[in-house]
Amino acid sequence: MFNTTITIAGVTFKNPVMTASGTFGSGMEYAEFVDLNSLGAVVTKGVANVPWEGNPTPRVQETYGGMLNAIGLQNPGIDVFIERDIPFLRQHDTRIIVNVCGRTVSDYVEVVEKLSDQPVDMLEINVSCPNVSHGGIAFGQDPKCLYDITKEIKAKAKQPVIMKLSPNVTDIAEMARAAEAAGSDAVSLINTITGMKIDIHRRTFALANRTGGLSGPAIKPVAVRMVYQASNAVSIPVIGMGGIANAEDAIEFMLAGASCVAIGAMNFVNPYTTIEVIKGIEAYMRQYDIENLSDLIGAVR
Repeated sequence: MFNTTITIAGVTFKNPVMTASGTFGSGMEYAEFVDLNSLGAVVTKGVANVPWEGNPTPRVQETYGGMLNAIGLQNPGIDVFIERDIPFLRQHDTRIIVNVCGRTVSDYVEVVEKLSDQPVDMLEINVSCPNVSHGGIAFGQDPKCLYDITKEIKAKAKQPVIMKLSPNVTDIAEMARAAEAAGSDAVSLINTITGMKIDIHRRTFALANRTGGLSGPAIKPVAVRMVYQASNAVSIPVIGMGGIANAEDAIEFMLAGASCVAIGAMNFVNPYTTIEVIKGIEAYMRQYDIENLSDLIGAVR
């Protein structure tokens, strides 16, 4: 019998495969394709203290090996999320991780406090949001800002906290250490890489926002490298993501140091990707007679 369970901050997942925030909603759109009970966790789309309209269109563009998005974290706000999304997810036997976004520290704290008595398992904090109190730089691009917001959130959170790190930094290990020092229970990475596409026929930007977040298989080598660096810099668990398309990709992340993995852009290409990755990991364990999946975590040093 093979053991695929993974435990992070006291929360045990039946397998290491979860969804990446922003690519799966709260699972409602995918429920007819994917048995949510099979997933280790559903990570919800980012939710803020008030509804966000998001950016003007066009907001999504295909690129070689991936996609650019500038959705702008459109969401209905925490009150609607609590009333509509959590009850839906609670019908399924899967862990619930709520992704939280905001423009100020108080925005984040308000959401965290409203979730304190809700039946969710963990919080994932999106620190790639622009910090309007500090000139628009993302919370996750400055180690002091990251430390401060992590400290504030940990002081209010009732659930374990995952800080989702931005790859748009010089030293990912420094950022991971800042999150750990402030009390984060885990880190997840990578978020999207800032990119741009220009329409040569219209001679203008392909996205109304000019820049967007690059995701998909094109970013996987960068993501694997950053997961490796972060996992070697901290003792807290790392959740890896960025271009995972199949079980081999997922296993590569785990060997680099990820305890769990999240499937993102590939959900748009193939809505069955998460299930295929779970089955592929099980097949890999049988092939190499691996009894405990946890033995793979960080096996390559």
